[in-house]
Amino acid sequence: MSFAVFADGTANLPGRLLEGISLLPCDYTMDGVPGTYLGDLDAFDAHAYYDHLRIGRVIKTTLLNTELFLARFTPVLQQGIDVIYVSMSSGISGTYNAAVAAAQELMAKFSDRFVHIVYSLGCGFGSGMLAIQAADLSSKGTDAREAAAILDAEVPHACQYFTVDDLNYLKRTGRVSGFTAKIATVLNIKPILFGDSTGHIVSCGKTRGRKKAIEALAQKYKEKRTGEKKPTVYISHGDCLADAEQLSGMIQRITPDASINICQHEPFSGAHVGPGMLGLFFRGRER
Repeated sequence: MSFAVFADGTANLPGRLLEGISLLPCDYTMDGVPGTYLGDLDAFDAHAYYDHLRIGRVIKTTLLNTELFLARFTPVLQQGIDVIYVSMSSGISGTYNAAVAAAQELMAKFSDRFVHIVYSLGCGFGSGMLAIQAADLSSKGTDAREAAAILDAEVPHACQYFTVDDLNYLKRTGRVSGFTAKIATVLNIKPILFGDSTGHIVSCGKTRGRKKAIEALAQKYKEKRTGEKKPTVYISHGDCLADAEQLSGMIQRITPDASINICQHEPFSGAHVGPGMLGLFFRGRER
């Protein structure tokens, strides 16, 4: 290991993909009762969690604060090890700004060490797949500064498209207006959303009905993929495994040798997108 790699629970990484990555906890409240998600996706009961949302329980998330980053990064730096943290987008959470503040403070204190925050411009596997790449670079002995440059250059290629079954969850957190959510529900409109070049969740299309939304995600992959013969693709879902498997089959028909990872969608950002969220993440030519 040439440097330490950090991500957090929003990176959506199951245990089999966590080698070389340390996860930071994410705090939330459910109907006002505090809780913490440590990032253990394998132990996460997605069905029970998304059922809580279905019946109207209110889940609110809290940004990772500067104090947490200082507490977790300082012991590593004291051992003479550099740090790279892959952050979710500031368009989703204030976590990125808190991490940057911590990095600046630590770089001033440990002047011979390097702390870098990779601004993923996304969330879920959108940051998780960059964390996986960071761990791979570290295991190969890549210098932290060189790895930081490689990872920053990869960000524009980290494609992340998703659809939601109910816009009311995004409405509750201010991501869409109440009018938009109401019209979409009445007309059975399913949006195609993505993390844009500024790190905000925006619409890039809409369909009538769930089936067409899934087809639209596969079409985005077909349009944006790099042409790599054996790409790695990630799919996350908010308790809708059958839809995830359907999307996987479509991707497999486009690139038969693709390595496809299907996982439930983590609870932290899952509170904002709700049950029925279906996300597709891959390396593409551009976002």
